[in-house]
Amino acid sequence: MATSKLRALIETGAHVRVIAPVVTPEIEAAGVDIARRAFVPADLDGAWLVVAAATPEANREVAAAAEARRIFVNAVDDPANASAFLSGTVRRGGVTIAVSTSGRAPALTALLREALDSVLPLDLDAWMAEADRQRAIWRRDQVPMAARKPRLLEALNGLYEETGLKATGSGLRVQRSRPAEDEAAARRGHVSLVGAGPGDPALLTRKAIARLRAADLVLYDALIDDRILRYARKAQRFFAGKRAGKHAMTQQTIHAVMIRAARRGRRVVRLKGGDPFVFGRGGEEALALGRAGVPFDVVPGVSSAIAAPGLAGIPVTHRGVSSAFLVVSGHDDEAFRPAVEALPPNGATLVVLMGLGRSAAIAATLVERGWSPGTPAAIVVDASMANQRVWRGTLGQLAADGLDEKGVVPLFTSGEKRGTTPFSGTIIIGDVVALAEADEDTAAGPKRKYVTGS
Repeated sequence: MATSKLRALIETGAHVRVIAPVVTPEIEAAGVDIARRAFVPADLDGAWLVVAAATPEANREVAAAAEARRIFVNAVDDPANASAFLSGTVRRGGVTIAVSTSGRAPALTALLREALDSVLPLDLDAWMAEADRQRAIWRRDQVPMAARKPRLLEALNGLYEETGLKATGSGLRVQRSRPAEDEAAARRGHVSLVGAGPGDPALLTRKAIARLRAADLVLYDALIDDRILRYARKAQRFFAGKRAGKHAMTQQTIHAVMIRAARRGRRVVRLKGGDPFVFGRGGEEALALGRAGVPFDVVPGVSSAIAAPGLAGIPVTHRGVSSAFLVVSGHDDEAFRPAVEALPPNGATLVVLMGLGRSAAIAATLVERGWSPGTPAAIVVDASMANQRVWRGTLGQLAADGLDEKGVVPLFTSGEKRGTTPFSGTIIIGDVVALAEADEDTAAGPKRKYVTGS
């Protein structure tokens, strides 16, 4: 936090002195005065502003010394010891926008600042220059204050006459064709559609880690482990996933944010659970980027469709048992039913993603289609994570949804939530599930966490 505050202070031209027993490499390289020791009150002599980013005890000492000298103190995430609250600031083209929550919600301040930065026009400097020019004319002609806003709107529209774009309503809706410098920025900008795998950061590919480390902006889905996001240390991060059926961003908004950021020369990572092209809408995003002329690449991830069964000891294919497997989405009956209608009953291993909330309905549909109620079935929850759980039973048990209260299926409520923490789950149906049970029975010791339905 001290490093982040330092960067903002330096950008304003402040002369900064850092007092701390230990400093980060970034502070070391910043070229500021550094005193490697504990704080003493005399350190505030001659200061205009103090940022206290230490323990509450140290911050309290700093606040007392600052109060005696009538110096404002910004105490990081410590409102009790603060007399000033800094804002989230966007500076672009001579325009400064500040957002403040009076120290109550600094994370919200940061999110709002990033959101404002993402929607400001690319050519705000041209708006500023035109506003400067118009102001001189208004003062010369003694234009009344009330008449200046509509005149400025008309003048800004004049910047875009050759493109045919106009301002509409009471606000500006203008965007010009990008000049040569914007075209150059677009060539530097890039989007990576990255698969994060089933959850465990150890299953990330080396290329995925490299993309995250180089990213300026990360749009990430639900179920992405915080440990994965830590690889994107210097990036702005926006949650763009869906929980309980509600989207944090619409798909069209995700497209727009990626394209806008890339055209500004930023390196964007669209981070998805599993593989971006397996029920991840990565194909739609690739098409949108291609149509916009934005360079992009795809970094495949380990799909839960294969990882979850494998981590539970279930092979999706096995010689003499199953020579094929079908991966289907289970969140919607209109998507699930046509996918399995062409599959002969018990003709292949069936792997269902996004189907926990409909597990009983999915099983009932298969039994109606002629699948044997005795077909082995399994559900793997939080695959690859420390709390991975596996339920094993039969298709009939799954369809009846009548498991003992100690069973796992009743825990899979609508919306696929456990308390306030979302979890992911994969349903596997087929004779290969019994192979895992046989493996467990012959193993020398327990290898996995199971909840059985039998």
